[in-house]
Amino acid sequence: MPPAHPNHYATLGLDRRCTPGQIRDAYRVLARQFHPDLNPGSTEALVRTQEINAAHEVLSDPERRRDYDATTETARRPKAGPRAGKAALSVTEEVQLRLEEFFRGASLEVRVNDPGNPEGLELYPLEIPPATAPGTRFRLRREGFFSGGQVVVRVRARPDFRFKVRGSDLRCDLRIQAQRATQGGLEYVPGPTGDRLRVQIPPGVARHEVIRLEGQGLPKLRGGRGDLLVRVVYRPEVRITRSRGR
Repeated sequence: MPPAHPNHYATLGLDRRCTPGQIRDAYRVLARQFHPDLNPGSTEALVRTQEINAAHEVLSDPERRRDYDATTETARRPKAGPRAGKAALSVTEEVQLRLEEFFRGASLEVRVNDPGNPEGLELYPLEIPPATAPGTRFRLRREGFFSGGQVVVRVRARPDFRFKVRGSDLRCDLRIQAQRATQGGLEYVPGPTGDRLRVQIPPGVARHEVIRLEGQGLPKLRGGRGDLLVRVVYRPEVRITRSRGR
């Protein structure tokens, strides 16, 4: 029993992106190869000739080719199970952004190389707007063979030597002298946007005490910014002397 949707491209040995000239040339070669006059008494040659003629008749007509492509694309698209829905057509990926890109935005290109897509590589532009929060998900509609599905891109922070990232909060170390820890005073740390931030050290601050700079972290999902948590690090002064009388 013949298939409901014969593969006219495969009949001519072509792919779906072939040009009208390639269709014409392939038809001429195959029609000559399987012509009944050159294959007398061959049932296979007769059947192949009928298939070749049918393929050429459809693909050489631009309007009929568009209708054929639309019909076969729908028929060949993967069918999801009753619980899968669009998830069977979707793909999820993460991308790491530099800290400054969460503030100023970025222009990315998403490339999807899906072996199940006969149309080949998928390319989608992705614009990350300024003030994007870590964990934000962007949904891109897939086109062509997998139309109806999505490419879900989740942004996260790239590891940074200056800061540790915890959601929208940032952590960093501030190294000071023991004398500053005793007396207290004003110090500075670099912020994620490149500006210098003031840190007020209280007198007698303990080692590894954390000073919170509110609103100086990364953008938050619901607006505003997280905090910058500054850990105070210093080395206590240690003096060793000999005991008297020894």
